Amino acid sequence: MKRFTIAMAVFVMVFSLCSPLFAAYKSEYKLDIVPSITSGWGMGAQYFTDLVRERSNGRINIKVYPNSQLTTGKQTNAFMLLRNGTIDFACQSTINYSPQIPQLNLFALPFFVAGQPDRYKALDAITDGKAGQLIAKAIEDKGGKFICFGENGFRELTNSKKDIRTPDDLNGMVIRVVGSPLFLDIFTALGANPLTMAWSDTMSAIQQSVIDGQENPVSIFYPVKIFEYHKHVTNWHYIADPTLFVANPKVWASFTPSDQEMITAAALEAAKYQKALTRAGLDENDGGKNVDYLKSIGKAPEITDWDAELTRSGMTVTNLTPQEIKLFVDKTRPVIDMWRIKIGESLVKTAEEDMASVR
Repeated sequence: MKRFTIAMAVFVMVFSLCSPLFAAYKSEYKLDIVPSITSGWGMGAQYFTDLVRERSNGRINIKVYPNSQLTTGKQTNAFMLLRNGTIDFACQSTINYSPQIPQLNLFALPFFVAGQPDRYKALDAITDGKAGQLIAKAIEDKGGKFICFGENGFRELTNSKKDIRTPDDLNGMVIRVVGSPLFLDIFTALGANPLTMAWSDTMSAIQQSVIDGQENPVSIFYPVKIFEYHKHVTNWHYIADPTLFVANPKVWASFTPSDQEMITAAALEAAKYQKALTRAGLDENDGGKNVDYLKSIGKAPEITDWDAELTRSGMTVTNLTPQEIKLFVDKTRPVIDMWRIKIGESLVKTAEEDMASVR
């Protein structure tokens, strides 16, 4: 009887120590994304939540909320909502956090990454290098828990009017842009009339001819069938658009160290999947490795030749030559000079050194 009493006392003591830990786990954690679940961005986020649910045996249930539901369409408020705990997790574009974290504008410097011999290798050099570490620190200094980088893809230009081959072709065109001052500066420098608009409102604006064009990765504009309204796409890769797998710091601290390790591993795996999705059929130098990887995990992509698919969908695809791209580079160089200071000269130089290391 004495042994039983002692055993029960030990059990109660252990349970009392552990119970606050388990009590802190929510029945559902909310994860924020801007586009639909059918985009490469959305599929990567969903893969992350599936992995976490499976590897935690259902203890940790993260639900993806697509189409900016958690931000009620105000996507550039996303970081503030993550920081205050309204949002638990996010797979967000660096662009949408940039109003609160200026360093994230690094990736939106026009032709900064695209001007490298291998744009994907250059992008990886930044996110995996010293600049990526500085950006992760900037996110955490502002109140977010950084987990890893994913990818939304390089952003291309679609419109309903004409082929775009020179800056002059953009003169007077109304182009929808995300609510970031850098985007306004870029398109103003190119002679366009940029119009800030949430992505959730963009398709209706396109259908009503309120705007002439928009810029986004193909994995975003293809699933919403933009080709039904825009018949022209210009592949100019003008800015990179990484995603960020992040969490609210208090939510993150509520997990055990082993669960934090598991969630991190799931995010890294989902980020690899997301990157492969956004690069398959678009990375001229990958030798098919992204498609092969997707096949190896049982997720072979439906489309592996995007130019052919967009042409089949009725779009005229314009791939700019290096000489044509230089015209856009020259027009936007003053924008880079101005924004280097706002982003931080040391960070920009570090990113340049990261890219030079793989050139």
